[in-house]
Amino acid sequence: MRILRNGDTGLLVEYGTLDDVLTHFRALDTTRPPGIVELIPAARTVLVRFDPAAVHADAVRRWIAGTPPAPPGTAPVDHVVIGVRYDGPDLTEVGALTGLGADGVVEAHTSATWTVAFGGFAPGFAYLSGDDDRLHVPRRESPRTVVPAGSVGLAGEFSGVYPRRSPGGWQLIGSTTQQLWMPARDRPALLRPGARVRFEAL
Repeated sequence: MRILRNGDTGLLVEYGTLDDVLTHFRALDTTRPPGIVELIPAARTVLVRFDPAAVHADAVRRWIAGTPPAPPGTAPVDHVVIGVRYDGPDLTEVGALTGLGADGVVEAHTSATWTVAFGGFAPGFAYLSGDDDRLHVPRRESPRTVVPAGSVGLAGEFSGVYPRRSPGGWQLIGSTTQQLWMPARDRPALLRPGARVRFEAL
């Protein structure tokens, strides 16, 4: 772990692996002292934003350094089920890349345990980390200029759902009608860091 200043209101915590990020993020999220404004996880870091009028940076640093990672199953998490129609244009290619075949990809994708690692790219887009290495596939060599909203894809070690129409280079294996991002909701993003996600074939 390495803790770096990030302006006057932030500390950037660097970790060695994504698993380290997830276990430390869960622990920090459940033990926030007064003055902590926001925790923003990424692939290898957690940005801790704080109010310097309420808490000193040194106290925040001590809290971060002194908080052990959360053991599995000890922190409360959201559970989200996403219904997917496995009709993606890259499903056959992903089946060939993985050696699973199209039906095997669907079975693996719906059987895996997915965790929201972090958000990025677009409002409501979540990078989902899974526990089945067989689904690790490269991004497309040529990204698409338009990916429809609701497209479900794979890229590297992650799965994700496009919350809106946008360019993208992920391998598309299906689609969903669930709304990933709705600004009018109390919680605009359906998928928040730390949440568990299960995909269900429609």
